[in-house]
Amino acid sequence: MMTQPTSYLERFLVASTLFVLVWLPLPLGSNRDWSAGLLILLVSFLGVVWVVNQVRGGIKLDSRNKTLRVALPMFGLLLLTQVWVALQWLTGISMDNGATLQYLTLGLAYSLLFLLIISTFHTRQRLILLLSVLIISGTFQAFYGAYMSLSGSKSILASIGFGHSRVTSGTFVNRNHLAGYLEMTLACGIGLLLALRDGKPFRWISVLELLMGAKARLRLALVVMVIALVMTNSRMGNTAFFVSLIGVGALFILRNREHRVRNSMILISLILIDMLVISQYFGLERLKERVVNTHFQNVVVEGEVVQQANVIRLDINAYILPLAMEKPLVGEGAGSFEAVFPEYAGEDVRSHFDHAHNDYMQFIIEYGLIGSLPLLAFALLALWRALQALWRRESLFCSGIGFGAAMGIISIGIHSAVDFNLQIPANAATFTVLCAIAVLANNHSNPRHKPILKG
Repeated sequence: MMTQPTSYLERFLVASTLFVLVWLPLPLGSNRDWSAGLLILLVSFLGVVWVVNQVRGGIKLDSRNKTLRVALPMFGLLLLTQVWVALQWLTGISMDNGATLQYLTLGLAYSLLFLLIISTFHTRQRLILLLSVLIISGTFQAFYGAYMSLSGSKSILASIGFGHSRVTSGTFVNRNHLAGYLEMTLACGIGLLLALRDGKPFRWISVLELLMGAKARLRLALVVMVIALVMTNSRMGNTAFFVSLIGVGALFILRNREHRVRNSMILISLILIDMLVISQYFGLERLKERVVNTHFQNVVVEGEVVQQANVIRLDINAYILPLAMEKPLVGEGAGSFEAVFPEYAGEDVRSHFDHAHNDYMQFIIEYGLIGSLPLLAFALLALWRALQALWRRESLFCSGIGFGAAMGIISIGIHSAVDFNLQIPANAATFTVLCAIAVLANNHSNPRHKPILKG
């Protein structure tokens, strides 16, 4: 296969896209109006560069276009939701037009980012580069968050919400959102570790090579991220990560009979070394106590117990369900939860809720079934593509990347039942990239070998 020389403009596009992915979590998860607006501008700029590069280079019927054809149904589902949000805004369905317009522009940015990743990182070399940068970003978040927590830093960064003294939140305001980000970057790291296996018969020295050999830096990054994940004290974040690791890992081991022992040793080392040996020194016991005592911490006002703090998110479900049933088909309008929920909240709800602490419920409330079902189909299609790649015995690389993508998607899917990671722009954008990686895992080209092009 003859490959076209890479233009300077395309190199700039690759570098700029990677920079944006690293930048997104830094300004409080891009969860402020100015940082969300900057996200939209940056992705729009990347889109312009991509179009110019396509026009200058000519759109050829090569592997990139075949990969795009595979991804087009998923891209169409994203656009379908954005069309519905636009109709909510234009027809007056939305109860908060300003928020709906913001969600529309963010949704278009996520859709464009998905298309950019598919089109730009369509070769194996670039896919490895993309995964590596996400791992580096996750490692930085983990190291920075752990440092801020352990050192008790009182720097100017801490004063504006970067880091906490008791739990690790990185550059996110909420520890659960750092946990969600780490779930995805850890999945990318584990997937890349499995993808770079050499395929040789298992030897016990392979375990030492994993811990001390060329992959030691990647292994160290995984250790740092697991430590930070435990230090977030996020109950569902940790649960979702390990459930997805064990679940997808079991499927992976059963499917790959030829390398069952080697794969088992890698996954066992991830669970035992990280969770039972290292993480216990960085808050594992405190996390365990927090899980056990979930229902026993109360909010006391003037000597009277008015609310159980750890179950407050379950308490508001009683008020969220009637809200969801108000307009189940068309929704209240994207981004309108904060505006409409106070009308349904009872007197016992003393806290302010700008999100539902349940992504599935919030999507139904805001987008209705018309707008939510395409998003669900998008995520399920991505998971299916990841599992297709994982199922390939003949390609260690494809199965490894598929493992990481499937694990990340499942982990966020579990976590979303009790939190709102997908309402945080940085995490929503990273999840979109993870879904693109799921497609690329089984549909990318390898110029050194025969192209990998599977539908």
